Amino acid sequence: MPWQELSPMEQRLQLVRDYQSGLFTMTELAAQYGICRKTGYKWVDRFVEAEADVRALADRSRRPHTSPHATAREVVDELIAMRRRYPHRGPKKLLAMGAKAHPGWEWPSCSTASAWLKHAGLVAPRRRAPSHGRLPSTLPPMTGANVTWTTDFKGQFRTRDGIYCYPLTLRDGWSRFVLRCDALLAPTFAATQRCFARAFAEYGLPDRIRSDNGVPFVGIGLAGLSRLAIWWIRLAILPERIAPGRPDQNGSHEHFHGVLKAHTARPPAAHRRAQQRRFDRFRRDYNEDRPHEALDQQVPGSRYTPSTRPFPAELPRLEYPGHMEVRRVSDSGCIGWKNAQPFVSETLAGEWVALEEVDDGLWTLYFATIALARFDERRQCFHPIASFSKPRKA
Repeated sequence: MPWQELSPMEQRLQLVRDYQSGLFTMTELAAQYGICRKTGYKWVDRFVEAEADVRALADRSRRPHTSPHATAREVVDELIAMRRRYPHRGPKKLLAMGAKAHPGWEWPSCSTASAWLKHAGLVAPRRRAPSHGRLPSTLPPMTGANVTWTTDFKGQFRTRDGIYCYPLTLRDGWSRFVLRCDALLAPTFAATQRCFARAFAEYGLPDRIRSDNGVPFVGIGLAGLSRLAIWWIRLAILPERIAPGRPDQNGSHEHFHGVLKAHTARPPAAHRRAQQRRFDRFRRDYNEDRPHEALDQQVPGSRYTPSTRPFPAELPRLEYPGHMEVRRVSDSGCIGWKNAQPFVSETLAGEWVALEEVDDGLWTLYFATIALARFDERRQCFHPIASFSKPRKA
């Protein structure tokens, strides 16, 4: 699925609107947006003082009015003159030349010299990849085996018989141990669930599973819930998503995919079964024979131990505290609420959810221990919570 692109101003405007709606406190919004409350109040105050002018949310210049350490004008002129005489020499060489010709002058740093040359139009601009606004994200550290598993689909490719192969990979993030590497015909929920069920049966259950925002890990339901994520939550596994446009938050797994591709898919195998045999051989070598720099040149198999949480034969029942209002989601995705049927999500059809009152007419919607949305009883509508990375304490 395509990345969601948000500029910093759009994020600030969304924060201000969430705060002015009265549905969230600044403490809640600060946690969701990854900022401190002081910063949140700053943007709200600027927006109000500017009479709702969005331009007030733009960054302001931090340049000081005076600079006692500014580069002398004669130094700048000499630097520019040398650059014009020697257009292929960079700032480091020009500074060395200038210091030799004028040893008594105070020459700037290399970065300052480069900025002056760029300001004078003597540096050709480099073509850079477009920069996208990034959503704030605070992902907890991986402190031991089975704390966080990481998963992803490596880019699909055709085997030599012309059939597409979708490699699903699953690793323990702390030890780098490869739990599964399966050649699937399609990234469907059923096929993906079978692979995870085999991993759970062999290695037990992790605390979290980190993925990107693609299918089948994320869906179009409330808070991006998918059928796979609902299954994980029922197993007391917290789905953990990287921020849109931030593959570096799962960087170790992305690097692993590069190694996997180089060793197993260049060129691809004759057919899917042969490709799976390559994956299996690579997995054994990666876990047991290949030293890993991040593990002090130890192999992942020497660091990994299975989880002590077994994979249950049946999904455990959901239990909610007695003060919550418990409702079953209908096949159409609605719940019954005081002679009304507000729509929640078709993805949650058949599941039990609970609502906890947080203010007069305001409720927090939970699925298991995960806060999904804030329910406005007066307007009969749900407002998704930005992140459910921190579950409610049982």
